[in-house]
Amino acid sequence: MAEVRDILVTGGAGQVGLALRRLDWPAPFRLVAPTRAELDLTDAGTVEALFARHAFAAVINPAAWTAVDRAESEPAAAFAANATAPARLAEACRAADIPLVHVSTDYVFDGALAWPYREDDPVAPPGVYGASKLAGELAVRAIQPRSVVLRTAWVVSPDRANFLKTMLRLAAERDVVRVVADQHGCPTAAADIAAALQTITLKLIADREAPTGVFHFAGAGETSWAGFAEAIFAASRARGGPSATVEPIPTTDYPTPARRPANSRLDCRRISGAYGIIPRDWRAATDEITGQVLAASAEGATP
Repeated sequence: MAEVRDILVTGGAGQVGLALRRLDWPAPFRLVAPTRAELDLTDAGTVEALFARHAFAAVINPAAWTAVDRAESEPAAAFAANATAPARLAEACRAADIPLVHVSTDYVFDGALAWPYREDDPVAPPGVYGASKLAGELAVRAIQPRSVVLRTAWVVSPDRANFLKTMLRLAAERDVVRVVADQHGCPTAAADIAAALQTITLKLIADREAPTGVFHFAGAGETSWAGFAEAIFAASRARGGPSATVEPIPTTDYPTPARRPANSRLDCRRISGAYGIIPRDWRAATDEITGQVLAASAEGATP
């Protein structure tokens, strides 16, 4: 029997972390997903201790500070989680000579372009969250060249708090939901991100010449937040679940501490060419996840 080879997954209780843990991993690989109490990425000592106990084959890092608005008032915390922690992981991976796959965000762009963002388009974070994530990207690539930075956007799943679950909750409470219609992007299932991360990680482990660098991955197609809400309600209504009328509104009618990119669309051709990963249409993913959330609700579960 082959010796078990461990892959470290950070943020194992988040949307992408949970999706990674649900995947079937081929032998001899096994995920190690420590809790935040077991692995504090802001504490160099706990990172060093964990790497001393495990001979990891690779590290997947979806852990992040994702409270976009709170980041504006708590920049130190955002940078500690999104920049310092990835740098620390990159240092550990370089010392162990193992690949690092790091998850990033569309918020590294200001959203001003008229086309879907390519990996080499100029970065210009619109706020603290995006700036902290960009700093993490740069640290990972500078410290451990044998790494992949995977930018994604508009993540939804049956787990934790996200836009899809919020819309279903609001539809159960009111007849009309006001949703921003002038921000456009690509809704992305956490399960699809996890599958992409698995493909990349296993390839990086097996082949030292596997492609590295920055890649985009998001659901195929595009919509606005208002269009996304309408698709969620249609999927829910078809299953006898809650639904509401969507009232489209401009961003100016929904002010937030952090500015959101008007264009969050990501061009995913590079990852398709390098890894053969073809994103799923966002509508199919939305329909599937809505069904999962409604089924869990019917069973009294609280993901």
